[in-house]
Amino acid sequence: MALTHLDIRMLGEFSLRSGSSEINDGNNRSRKIWLLMAYMIYYRNRPITSEELITLLWRDEEGSTNPGNALKTMFHRLRTSLNELDPHGGRELIHHQDGTYAWNTAVDITLDIDEFDRFCREASLAKTPERKLEYYLKALPLYGGDFLSKMSAESWVVPISVYYHNLYVQSVLETIPLLEEAGRWAESVKLCRQAIVQEPYMEDLYRHLMVALIRQDDLAGAVKVYEDMSELLLTNFGIMPSEESLNLYRQATKTVNERTVSSGIILEQLREDVDPGGALVCEYDLFKVLYQWIARAVVRNGDAVHLALISISDSAGKELPRRSLDRAVENLQELIRSSLRRGDVVARCSVSQFILLLPQANYEHSCMVCDRILKAFSRQYPHSPAVLHASIHPLEPKM
Repeated sequence: MALTHLDIRMLGEFSLRSGSSEINDGNNRSRKIWLLMAYMIYYRNRPITSEELITLLWRDEEGSTNPGNALKTMFHRLRTSLNELDPHGGRELIHHQDGTYAWNTAVDITLDIDEFDRFCREASLAKTPERKLEYYLKALPLYGGDFLSKMSAESWVVPISVYYHNLYVQSVLETIPLLEEAGRWAESVKLCRQAIVQEPYMEDLYRHLMVALIRQDDLAGAVKVYEDMSELLLTNFGIMPSEESLNLYRQATKTVNERTVSSGIILEQLREDVDPGGALVCEYDLFKVLYQWIARAVVRNGDAVHLALISISDSAGKELPRRSLDRAVENLQELIRSSLRRGDVVARCSVSQFILLLPQANYEHSCMVCDRILKAFSRQYPHSPAVLHASIHPLEPKM
């Protein structure tokens, strides 16, 4: 037998390699060829009937007048693809007998999902943190992405993909504390960044990444991670990061400012790089701090201060499609900034809302300001599907 060993990857890219020869699902081949190949490999330990394979390949299509011949044609094309690994690869790897097809298990293979599973299992059984970490660091690089990612809509792929994805996330969350305990911060940063690609909305990963960056004295990097995470969570879910993440952000920014610098440098840092005029646009966390500061001042001086909430929806009061909403948010933010005074403050407080802080503005004036913004938006963007709504609230500080 010419073929003695195959390296097969199914996590992320689907590929088969024999020596220096490789075929992968990035090649210009029929999707059904790769689907059939993947099914034969995954269920390689049992014979598969023609009826099962016909259902797999043509389940959602109108029935073929001769599905048996169509399946034979598909296997001919599959064997031709496998011949690129070895001139006799197709015949050696696929066997047909009594109406069933089977993968030739006599050919030795190294399959990434099996190796990944094995190393994770060894890690879970390890008796010491050092051994546990050793096995996890062998397992995690094998995860190049979700199982058969280009076939993710296939019903048989979904539960398998979920299993390996969850196993990967669990393994990452067990590996990171081990790296932290060992003080291997650079490796923790690398792993966190890799895991975020696979699980972009898991706040725990961002927090661990911030911790590792802070411990490496990359404070600016930690601040950027928080800002990127805030934008991601706000844009996709309309929520802000947790208090735990915010505390890490404060630690990073505070540590930056604790370093001894001259008064001239401090004044230069405080100065705006560009003075665009109009209101101060800031993140919601900073807005809360400014609000609390002004609320304290109101107790002392009794000035009138109002909050305005401007919301975006469609004409039926429902959320806009994402593309329309993103465009409306961008246009509205600039319009609000340029329409307000220098002493006013504005922040995006949800996926479709802006909050305005209007010092020294009574109720009537605040209503006029919002009315002016709403009319200006309609005038400048007459074809926008966005409908704006405004509400005014007095600032009522606790005495």
